[in-house]
Amino acid sequence: MQGAKGGEGSTRQLLQLCACYFSFYVVTGVTVKYFLGKPADGFPGMDGVEFLVYSTAGGTSICLAIVLALRWYRLQSNGPITWGGLRFPREYLYIIPSGICTAVVIPTTTLMYTLGISVMVAMVMMRGSVIVISRAVDALQIRQGILKRKVYREEDVAVAFALGAVAVGLGGVKAGDFDFVHSPAAVTILGSYIVAYAIRIYLMNYFKNTRAAGVKLDNKGFFAVEQIAAAVVMLGVGIACFFSASRLVQISVFHQAIVAPRPLWGWALLAGGAYGMVAFFSVFIFMFKGKTATFAGLVNRLTSLVAGTTATLILAFAFGGAFPSVKDWVSLLFILVAVGFLSLAERKRASQAATARREAAVGIAPAI
Repeated sequence: MQGAKGGEGSTRQLLQLCACYFSFYVVTGVTVKYFLGKPADGFPGMDGVEFLVYSTAGGTSICLAIVLALRWYRLQSNGPITWGGLRFPREYLYIIPSGICTAVVIPTTTLMYTLGISVMVAMVMMRGSVIVISRAVDALQIRQGILKRKVYREEDVAVAFALGAVAVGLGGVKAGDFDFVHSPAAVTILGSYIVAYAIRIYLMNYFKNTRAAGVKLDNKGFFAVEQIAAAVVMLGVGIACFFSASRLVQISVFHQAIVAPRPLWGWALLAGGAYGMVAFFSVFIFMFKGKTATFAGLVNRLTSLVAGTTATLILAFAFGGAFPSVKDWVSLLFILVAVGFLSLAERKRASQAATARREAAVGIAPAI
Protein backbone atom coordinates (compact mmCIF):
# COMPACT_ATOMS: atom_id res chain seq x y z
CA MET A 1 0.00 0.00 0.00
CA GLN A 2 1.07 3.57 -0.57
CA GLY A 3 3.66 4.84 1.88
CA ALA A 4 3.19 2.07 4.41
CA LYS A 5 6.13 3.33 6.50
CA GLY A 6 4.57 6.70 7.25
CA GLY A 7 4.51 10.25 6.00
CA GLU A 8 1.98 12.25 4.03
CA GLY A 9 -0.49 10.05 2.19
CA SER A 10 0.73 6.88 3.92
CA THR A 11 -1.35 4.04 5.31
CA ARG A 12 0.06 4.70 8.77
CA GLN A 13 -1.03 8.32 8.64
CA LEU A 14 -4.53 7.30 7.55
CA LEU A 15 -4.82 4.78 10.39
CA GLN A 16 -3.65 7.38 12.91
CA LEU A 17 -6.29 9.82 11.70
CA CYS A 18 -8.96 7.11 11.91
CA ALA A 19 -7.90 6.12 15.45
CA CYS A 20 -8.16 9.72 16.67
CA TYR A 21 -11.44 10.26 14.83
CA PHE A 22 -12.88 7.08 16.34
CA SER A 23 -11.84 7.98 19.89
CA PHE A 24 -13.29 11.48 19.91
CA TYR A 25 -16.48 10.37 18.16
CA VAL A 26 -17.13 7.73 20.81
CA VAL A 27 -16.84 10.45 23.45
CA THR A 28 -19.18 12.67 21.42
CA GLY A 29 -21.82 9.96 21.00
CA VAL A 30 -21.79 9.00 24.68
CA THR A 31 -21.83 12.54 26.08
CA VAL A 32 -24.72 13.70 23.89
CA LYS A 33 -27.00 10.93 25.10
CA TYR A 34 -25.70 11.30 28.68
CA PHE A 35 -26.51 15.02 28.97
CA LEU A 36 -29.90 14.56 27.31
CA GLY A 37 -30.85 11.54 29.44
CA LYS A 38 -33.85 11.71 31.76
CA PRO A 39 -33.24 12.97 35.34
CA ALA A 40 -35.31 10.05 36.62
CA ASP A 41 -32.60 7.75 35.26
CA GLY A 42 -29.81 9.74 36.90
CA PHE A 43 -28.89 11.91 33.90
CA PRO A 44 -28.71 15.75 33.69
CA GLY A 45 -31.81 15.99 31.50
CA MET A 46 -30.66 18.95 29.43
CA ASP A 47 -32.86 20.18 26.62
CA GLY A 48 -31.46 19.47 23.14
CA VAL A 49 -31.15 23.16 22.30
CA GLU A 50 -29.37 23.87 25.60
CA PHE A 51 -26.80 21.18 24.95
CA LEU A 52 -26.41 22.42 21.37
CA VAL A 53 -25.50 25.90 22.66
CA TYR A 54 -22.85 24.65 25.07
CA SER A 55 -21.37 21.90 22.90
CA THR A 56 -21.19 24.09 19.79
CA ALA A 57 -19.46 26.84 21.77
CA GLY A 58 -16.96 24.33 23.15
CA GLY A 59 -16.25 22.66 19.80
CA THR A 60 -15.92 25.90 17.86
CA SER A 61 -13.68 27.46 20.51
CA ILE A 62 -11.15 24.64 20.43
CA CYS A 63 -11.04 24.67 16.62
CA LEU A 64 -10.48 28.42 16.50
CA ALA A 65 -7.89 28.35 19.28
CA ILE A 66 -5.76 25.79 17.46
CA VAL A 67 -5.96 27.22 13.93
CA LEU A 68 -5.24 30.75 15.16
CA ALA A 69 -2.43 29.76 17.52
CA LEU A 70 -0.70 27.66 14.86
CA ARG A 71 -1.48 30.16 12.07
CA TRP A 72 -2.92 27.53 9.78
CA TYR A 73 -4.93 30.28 8.06
CA ARG A 74 -1.83 31.15 5.98
CA LEU A 75 -3.14 29.16 3.03
CA GLN A 76 -0.78 27.92 0.33
CA SER A 77 -2.71 29.11 -2.73
CA ASN A 78 -2.71 28.60 -6.49
CA GLY A 79 -2.51 32.37 -6.67
CA PRO A 80 -4.11 35.58 -5.40
CA ILE A 81 -7.12 37.41 -6.79
CA THR A 82 -8.11 41.05 -6.45
CA TRP A 83 -11.74 41.89 -5.77
CA GLY A 84 -13.06 45.27 -4.61
CA GLY A 85 -9.56 46.48 -3.90
CA LEU A 86 -8.82 43.47 -1.70
CA ARG A 87 -6.13 40.94 -2.59
CA PHE A 88 -6.58 37.41 -1.22
CA PRO A 89 -6.09 33.73 -2.21
CA ARG A 90 -8.54 32.77 -4.97
CA GLU A 91 -9.52 29.67 -2.98
CA TYR A 92 -11.37 31.90 -0.50
CA LEU A 93 -14.15 32.19 -3.09
CA TYR A 94 -15.20 28.61 -2.38
CA ILE A 95 -13.64 27.82 1.00
CA ILE A 96 -15.79 30.49 2.68
CA PRO A 97 -19.01 28.98 1.20
CA SER A 98 -17.76 25.63 2.48
CA GLY A 99 -17.48 27.24 5.90
CA ILE A 100 -21.09 28.43 5.64
CA CYS A 101 -22.10 24.83 4.93
CA THR A 102 -20.03 23.74 7.93
CA ALA A 103 -22.06 26.17 10.04
CA VAL A 104 -25.10 24.10 9.04
CA VAL A 105 -23.46 20.68 9.47
CA ILE A 106 -22.21 21.34 13.02
CA PRO A 107 -25.57 22.05 14.72
CA THR A 108 -27.56 19.58 12.61
CA THR A 109 -25.16 16.76 13.55
CA THR A 110 -25.76 17.43 17.24
CA LEU A 111 -29.50 17.89 16.71
CA MET A 112 -29.73 14.46 15.05
CA TYR A 113 -28.61 12.93 18.35
CA THR A 114 -31.23 14.89 20.27
CA LEU A 115 -34.05 13.12 18.45
CA GLY A 116 -35.75 10.06 19.89
CA ILE A 117 -33.45 7.63 18.07
CA SER A 118 -30.31 5.78 19.11
CA VAL A 119 -26.81 7.08 18.42
CA MET A 120 -26.36 4.12 16.12
CA VAL A 121 -29.44 4.86 13.98
CA ALA A 122 -28.52 8.56 13.74
CA MET A 123 -25.05 7.68 12.52
CA VAL A 124 -26.29 5.09 10.02
CA MET A 125 -28.63 7.61 8.39
CA MET A 126 -26.06 10.41 8.27
CA ARG A 127 -23.16 8.22 7.23
CA GLY A 128 -25.10 6.29 4.59
CA SER A 129 -26.19 9.58 3.07
CA VAL A 130 -22.62 10.90 2.93
CA ILE A 131 -21.35 7.74 1.21
CA VAL A 132 -23.90 8.37 -1.54
CA ILE A 133 -22.89 12.04 -1.71
CA SER A 134 -19.19 11.15 -1.99
CA ARG A 135 -19.88 8.79 -4.88
CA ALA A 136 -21.96 11.46 -6.64
CA VAL A 137 -19.20 14.06 -6.19
CA ASP A 138 -16.67 11.73 -7.83
CA ALA A 139 -19.01 11.11 -10.78
CA LEU A 140 -19.64 14.83 -11.23
CA GLN A 141 -15.98 15.85 -11.03
CA ILE A 142 -14.98 13.09 -13.44
CA ARG A 143 -17.57 14.37 -15.90
CA GLN A 144 -16.25 17.93 -15.41
CA GLY A 145 -12.69 16.77 -16.04
CA ILE A 146 -11.56 17.82 -12.56
CA LEU A 147 -10.94 14.25 -11.39
CA LYS A 148 -9.08 11.87 -13.72
CA ARG A 149 -10.56 8.61 -12.47
CA LYS A 150 -12.73 5.78 -13.72
CA VAL A 151 -16.03 4.85 -12.08
CA TYR A 152 -16.36 1.14 -11.32
CA ARG A 153 -19.52 -0.95 -11.09
CA GLU A 154 -18.61 -1.98 -7.54
CA GLU A 155 -18.99 1.65 -6.45
CA ASP A 156 -22.52 1.79 -7.83
CA VAL A 157 -23.39 -1.43 -5.98
CA ALA A 158 -21.98 0.10 -2.80
CA VAL A 159 -24.16 3.16 -3.23
CA ALA A 160 -27.21 0.90 -3.58
CA PHE A 161 -26.42 -0.84 -0.28
CA ALA A 162 -25.81 2.50 1.43
CA LEU A 163 -29.25 3.64 0.29
CA GLY A 164 -30.63 0.35 1.62
CA ALA A 165 -29.10 1.09 5.01
CA VAL A 166 -30.78 4.49 5.12
CA ALA A 167 -34.10 2.93 4.07
CA VAL A 168 -33.88 0.35 6.87
CA GLY A 169 -33.05 3.09 9.38
CA LEU A 170 -36.03 5.16 8.28
CA GLY A 171 -38.53 2.34 7.82
CA GLY A 172 -40.20 -0.31 9.91
CA VAL A 173 -41.61 2.07 12.52
CA LYS A 174 -43.50 0.25 15.26
CA ALA A 175 -45.76 1.55 18.00
CA GLY A 176 -43.60 3.42 20.50
CA ASP A 177 -40.74 3.99 18.03
CA PHE A 178 -39.67 7.45 16.92
CA ASP A 179 -41.48 8.05 13.61
CA PHE A 180 -38.64 9.77 11.73
CA VAL A 181 -40.37 10.08 8.36
CA HIS A 182 -43.43 11.84 9.79
CA SER A 183 -41.47 14.23 12.00
CA PRO A 184 -41.05 17.62 10.24
CA ALA A 185 -38.18 18.55 12.58
CA ALA A 186 -36.30 15.31 11.90
CA VAL A 187 -36.74 15.52 8.13
CA THR A 188 -35.66 19.18 8.13
CA ILE A 189 -32.56 18.45 10.21
CA LEU A 190 -31.46 15.50 8.09
CA GLY A 191 -32.30 17.32 4.84
CA SER A 192 -30.26 20.37 5.87
CA TYR A 193 -27.37 18.13 6.90
CA ILE A 194 -27.36 16.28 3.55
CA VAL A 195 -27.57 19.41 1.36
CA ALA A 196 -24.85 21.23 3.31
CA TYR A 197 -22.57 18.19 3.34
CA ALA A 198 -23.06 17.63 -0.41
CA ILE A 199 -21.87 21.16 -1.20
CA ARG A 200 -19.04 20.92 1.32
CA ILE A 201 -17.70 17.59 0.04
CA TYR A 202 -17.77 18.89 -3.52
CA LEU A 203 -15.78 22.00 -2.51
CA MET A 204 -13.26 20.03 -0.44
CA ASN A 205 -12.56 17.74 -3.39
CA TYR A 206 -12.48 20.66 -5.81
CA PHE A 207 -9.73 22.15 -3.65
CA LYS A 208 -7.86 18.84 -3.50
CA ASN A 209 -8.14 18.08 -7.23
CA THR A 210 -7.23 21.53 -8.58
CA ARG A 211 -3.86 22.14 -6.93
CA ALA A 212 -1.44 23.70 -9.43
CA ALA A 213 1.89 22.03 -10.11
CA GLY A 214 4.24 22.61 -7.18
CA VAL A 215 1.49 23.88 -4.85
CA LYS A 216 1.16 21.82 -1.68
CA LEU A 217 -2.19 20.27 -0.75
CA ASP A 218 -2.68 22.56 2.25
CA ASN A 219 -5.48 20.78 4.13
CA LYS A 220 -4.67 22.67 7.32
CA GLY A 221 -5.10 25.99 5.53
CA PHE A 222 -8.43 24.87 4.05
CA PHE A 223 -9.63 23.73 7.47
CA ALA A 224 -8.57 26.99 9.15
CA VAL A 225 -10.32 29.30 6.69
CA GLU A 226 -13.41 27.08 6.66
CA GLN A 227 -13.67 26.99 10.46
CA ILE A 228 -13.19 30.75 10.80
CA ALA A 229 -15.98 31.34 8.27
CA ALA A 230 -18.22 28.82 10.04
CA ALA A 231 -17.59 30.47 13.42
CA VAL A 232 -18.48 33.92 12.07
CA VAL A 233 -21.73 32.60 10.56
CA MET A 234 -22.74 30.70 13.72
CA LEU A 235 -21.93 33.71 15.90
CA GLY A 236 -24.05 35.96 13.70
CA VAL A 237 -26.98 33.54 13.75
CA GLY A 238 -26.59 33.11 17.51
CA ILE A 239 -26.68 36.85 18.15
CA ALA A 240 -29.74 37.20 15.91
CA CYS A 241 -31.52 34.41 17.79
CA PHE A 242 -30.55 35.83 21.18
CA PHE A 243 -32.04 39.25 20.43
CA SER A 244 -34.96 37.88 18.45
CA ALA A 245 -38.47 38.67 19.58
CA SER A 246 -39.65 35.31 18.29
CA ARG A 247 -41.90 33.29 20.60
CA LEU A 248 -40.71 29.95 19.26
CA VAL A 249 -39.99 27.53 22.09
CA GLN A 250 -36.55 26.74 20.69
CA ILE A 251 -35.57 30.43 20.62
CA SER A 252 -36.74 30.86 24.22
CA VAL A 253 -34.69 27.85 25.33
CA PHE A 254 -31.68 29.20 23.43
CA HIS A 255 -31.99 32.55 25.21
CA GLN A 256 -32.36 30.96 28.63
CA ALA A 257 -29.37 28.67 28.05
CA ILE A 258 -27.23 31.80 27.86
CA VAL A 259 -28.77 34.10 30.47
CA ALA A 260 -29.43 31.31 32.98
CA PRO A 261 -26.95 28.49 32.27
CA ARG A 262 -27.70 25.00 33.54
CA PRO A 263 -25.57 23.77 36.50
CA LEU A 264 -23.53 21.41 34.30
CA TRP A 265 -23.07 23.82 31.40
CA GLY A 266 -19.29 23.85 31.87
CA TRP A 267 -19.09 20.08 31.49
CA ALA A 268 -21.32 20.27 28.39
CA LEU A 269 -18.93 22.91 27.00
CA LEU A 270 -16.02 20.55 27.65
CA ALA A 271 -17.91 17.68 26.00
CA GLY A 272 -18.33 19.88 22.95
CA GLY A 273 -14.56 20.08 22.76
CA ALA A 274 -14.53 16.41 21.77
CA TYR A 275 -16.76 17.20 18.79
CA GLY A 276 -14.41 20.04 17.91
CA MET A 277 -11.54 17.56 17.77
CA VAL A 278 -13.67 15.27 15.59
CA ALA A 279 -13.86 18.11 13.05
CA PHE A 280 -10.09 18.11 12.57
CA PHE A 281 -9.76 14.43 11.82
CA SER A 282 -12.95 14.30 9.76
CA VAL A 283 -11.74 16.96 7.32
CA PHE A 284 -8.24 15.50 7.08
CA ILE A 285 -9.69 12.06 6.22
CA PHE A 286 -12.09 13.53 3.65
CA MET A 287 -9.20 15.39 2.00
CA PHE A 288 -6.63 12.60 2.33
CA LYS A 289 -3.95 12.88 -0.32
CA GLY A 290 -4.26 10.67 -3.38
CA LYS A 291 -7.75 9.31 -2.66
CA THR A 292 -11.12 9.84 -4.30
CA ALA A 293 -14.10 11.30 -2.46
CA THR A 294 -15.68 7.84 -2.52
CA PHE A 295 -12.71 6.18 -0.82
CA ALA A 296 -12.21 8.96 1.72
CA GLY A 297 -15.93 9.10 2.45
CA LEU A 298 -16.00 5.35 2.97
CA VAL A 299 -13.11 5.42 5.47
CA ASN A 300 -14.59 8.41 7.29
CA ARG A 301 -18.08 6.96 7.53
CA LEU A 302 -16.99 3.43 8.44
CA THR A 303 -14.91 4.81 11.31
CA SER A 304 -17.78 6.91 12.64
CA LEU A 305 -20.25 4.03 12.29
CA VAL A 306 -18.05 1.77 14.37
CA ALA A 307 -17.74 4.63 16.85
CA GLY A 308 -21.53 4.96 16.94
CA THR A 309 -21.93 1.25 17.65
CA THR A 310 -19.32 1.47 20.39
CA ALA A 311 -21.03 4.53 21.93
CA THR A 312 -24.39 2.74 21.93
CA LEU A 313 -22.90 -0.31 23.63
CA ILE A 314 -21.10 1.85 26.24
CA LEU A 315 -24.37 3.61 27.04
CA ALA A 316 -26.13 0.26 27.34
CA PHE A 317 -23.54 -1.38 29.61
CA ALA A 318 -22.47 1.62 31.70
CA PHE A 319 -25.65 3.68 31.95
CA GLY A 320 -28.44 1.18 31.36
CA GLY A 321 -29.34 2.51 27.93
CA ALA A 322 -31.04 0.54 25.19
CA PHE A 323 -29.01 -2.01 23.25
CA PRO A 324 -29.01 -1.77 19.44
CA SER A 325 -32.16 -3.26 17.92
CA VAL A 326 -32.28 -5.79 15.11
CA LYS A 327 -33.05 -2.92 12.71
CA ASP A 328 -29.93 -1.11 13.90
CA TRP A 329 -27.73 -4.12 13.21
CA VAL A 330 -29.31 -4.70 9.78
CA SER A 331 -28.61 -1.08 8.83
CA LEU A 332 -25.01 -1.44 9.94
CA LEU A 333 -24.69 -4.69 7.98
CA PHE A 334 -25.85 -2.92 4.81
CA ILE A 335 -23.21 -0.24 5.34
CA LEU A 336 -20.50 -2.85 5.89
CA VAL A 337 -21.48 -4.59 2.65
CA ALA A 338 -21.27 -1.20 0.90
CA VAL A 339 -17.81 -0.74 2.39
CA GLY A 340 -16.78 -4.14 1.04
CA PHE A 341 -17.77 -3.22 -2.52
CA LEU A 342 -16.07 0.16 -2.27
CA SER A 343 -12.91 -1.60 -1.06
CA LEU A 344 -13.01 -3.88 -4.11
CA ALA A 345 -13.30 -0.84 -6.37
CA GLU A 346 -10.40 0.91 -4.68
CA ARG A 347 -8.21 -2.19 -4.98
CA LYS A 348 -9.02 -2.39 -8.69
CA ARG A 349 -8.17 1.29 -9.09
CA ALA A 350 -4.87 0.88 -7.23
CA SER A 351 -3.96 -2.15 -9.34
CA GLN A 352 -4.64 -0.31 -12.59
CA ALA A 353 -2.68 2.72 -11.39
CA ALA A 354 0.31 0.48 -10.59
CA THR A 355 0.06 -1.09 -14.06
CA ALA A 356 -0.05 2.35 -15.67
CA ARG A 357 3.08 3.40 -13.78
CA ARG A 358 4.95 0.29 -14.91
CA GLU A 359 3.90 0.84 -18.52
CA ALA A 360 4.93 4.49 -18.34
CA ALA A 361 8.32 3.44 -16.96
CA VAL A 362 9.01 1.26 -20.02
CA GLY A 363 7.56 3.75 -22.48
CA ILE A 364 4.21 2.09 -23.24
CA ALA A 365 1.45 4.57 -24.01
CA PRO A 366 -1.47 4.17 -21.59
CA ALA A 367 -4.79 3.00 -23.00
CA ILE A 368 -7.45 5.67 -23.23
